[in-house]
Amino acid sequence: MKGQLTVKNLTRHYRLRQRGNLFARTKTLKAVDGLTFDVAPGEMLGIVGESGSGKSTTARLLLGHIPPTSGEVVFGGEKVGAVPDLAWRRMRRRMQMIYQDPLGALDPRITIGEQIGEPLIVHFPDLTRDARRAKVRAVMGNVGLSSHHGDRFPHELSGGQRQRVIIARALVMEPELLVCDEPVSALDVSVQAQVLNVFQDIRARNSFTGVFISHDLKVVRQIADRVAVMYLGRIVEIGRPGEVFHQPLHPYSRALVSAVPRKGRSARERIILAGDPPNPVNVPPGCPFHTRCPQVKPVCRIERPELMSEGGRAVACHLVNNPSTAGVAVANGEAA
Repeated sequence: MKGQLTVKNLTRHYRLRQRGNLFARTKTLKAVDGLTFDVAPGEMLGIVGESGSGKSTTARLLLGHIPPTSGEVVFGGEKVGAVPDLAWRRMRRRMQMIYQDPLGALDPRITIGEQIGEPLIVHFPDLTRDARRAKVRAVMGNVGLSSHHGDRFPHELSGGQRQRVIIARALVMEPELLVCDEPVSALDVSVQAQVLNVFQDIRARNSFTGVFISHDLKVVRQIADRVAVMYLGRIVEIGRPGEVFHQPLHPYSRALVSAVPRKGRSARERIILAGDPPNPVNVPPGCPFHTRCPQVKPVCRIERPELMSEGGRAVACHLVNNPSTAGVAVANGEAA
C-alpha cells in the first residue's frame, strides 16, 4: 500500500574488537535488537526513550542510510535498500529526513535558497531554473521563511530559522515518508513551539507518513498519533498517546511519564530508576529492564518477554502479559 511503512524483526549489530589486541574476543553491540511495527499511510509514529536506546540508529535504518544486520524495512510495498540503483534513487526521493543539528546539516558556503533547491537538481533534472526557484519560494513560505532568507547563509539565521530551512529542504521533495530525528531538541522552548506549530500546519496541508523521534515526551504527545517506547534497542510499549501517557503499562514507560512535569503532580510521585541502562554490549538475560525494574519478578531474570498486542496496545512485560500479575501492573499504571 502506498505510504505504508512496515518493519519486521529489524536488527543492527556492531562487531567490536579491542584495539591493539588481535587475539581479543570480538564483542557484539546490539544497537537495534528486533523491531517489528507498522505505520499506516498518513500516520505519525513517535519514538521515545533514553539516550542509547537505539532511536537514531532506527531512523538511519528506516531510510536505508545503513544496512540492517537482519530483518527488513518495507515502504510502499518495496524493500528499502534492496532494489537496483535507479529504482533506489527513485525510492529515496520519496523518503526524507529532518536532522537534529541544522547548522551541522547545512553547508556554510552555500546560500539557503540554493541548499533548499539542491535536491531538485539531483532528483528532478528536467525542471527549469524558474520552476525550481518557484518551488523553493513556495516551500519557504510554507515554513514561515521570507524570500529574502534565500540569499542568506546559515550563520546569518537564528536557530529556529535554520530548523525551518531543514524542514523546507525535506518538504521540497514532497516526500511520502518523513523521518524526524530530534528535530527541536536544540531549540529553546519558545522556538520549539513555533517550529512545532509550523510542522503541524504542514501536516494538515500535506499527507505523508512520519516517524518522529525525541526524548521529550511532551513534544511527542503533541505531534504523534501513536507512541513507541524503546529500551536497549527494543520496543517495550506501543499505543495511543493518551493511553501511554495517562495509563502506561510497562514499568519503564511509567518511569518516563512520571518525570514529565504536570500540574498537581508532586516530586514524590516521580519514579527514580536505579542505576544506568545496561551496556548494549552485555545485555542482561531475560527482560533487559529487570536490573532497574522496581517490580522485578524471578521470571523477569530468565525469560525475555515478547511484545504482545491486546486492544490496540502492545507491551513487552511479564507483569502485564502474565494474567496472575496483570492487575498489579495496570493499577500502578493508573497511579502514574
